[in-house]
Amino acid sequence: MTTPVQQMIEKYGCKNTAEYKNALKEVIQEVALCGLSRGGFFNKAAFYGGTALRIFYGLDRFSEDMDFSLLSKDETFEIDSYFSYLREELLANGFELSVERKEKSSESDVQSAFIKGGTLTHLLKIMPANEKVLGVTDTELIKIKFEIDTNPPEGAKFETKYALLPIPYLVQMYDEGSLFAGKIHAVLCRAWKNRVKGRDFYDYLWYLARGTQPNLFHLQKRLEQSGKWNVDEKLTSQKLKELLCERFALVDFEIAKQDVLPFIGDSTKLALWGKDFFCSVTNSSLK
Repeated sequence: MTTPVQQMIEKYGCKNTAEYKNALKEVIQEVALCGLSRGGFFNKAAFYGGTALRIFYGLDRFSEDMDFSLLSKDETFEIDSYFSYLREELLANGFELSVERKEKSSESDVQSAFIKGGTLTHLLKIMPANEKVLGVTDTELIKIKFEIDTNPPEGAKFETKYALLPIPYLVQMYDEGSLFAGKIHAVLCRAWKNRVKGRDFYDYLWYLARGTQPNLFHLQKRLEQSGKWNVDEKLTSQKLKELLCERFALVDFEIAKQDVLPFIGDSTKLALWGKDFFCSVTNSSLK
């Protein structure tokens, strides 16, 4: 009999080990969401970010991390209280993985944790018997980070999404305009250090192609929380376009391309990337 995990893996049509590795991580993410849902997590929190887009909106790139936000500020919230539900759901679906909290090195409103386990062990369980697991050592780890913002900015709107596997469950999510606001905030404010996160710019174009308009009020509150906006001013679409074009002028798009390529595998999608291209599509798409 086909298991739910086998059904979930089969939908990817994997052709090689690398594709199986990506699919494995995403299936584990979906099983984790199911466990969190069963534990009542989404009564207090919402799912957002690239993985949310991939799973519930069909974003055509893989995403590594899972991002959540409380529905309202709660300084007493402890993510640890949901670990038992995560472990139980993962184990019920054949995944022997640890779930542990990452200790914070400084004061932050974001709590982080990791799902960890042996990559080879789990690939051997799900790949066809005649396939070889090439390029994977017995020490390579599955490592999925999930974070939750316990002091979310105001103004987000929410919606409920449903999934059928591994069992039917529901997820509370940011709505599309609020998701886009979060992505624009990342485009404008993420510190790059040594490498531009090209995935932000890829997702940004994905929203524009869908005709999505950002939740401007929520974006303004995010910018205020980051110290990037004067609370006495109202963020307008025109001002947002200006801010974005100023940001695009600072981006090394060749480095950005290198960041996103491992997650999409098709370099032709990035051929036009550059300041002029991003400014043009921004000015024509945002209303």
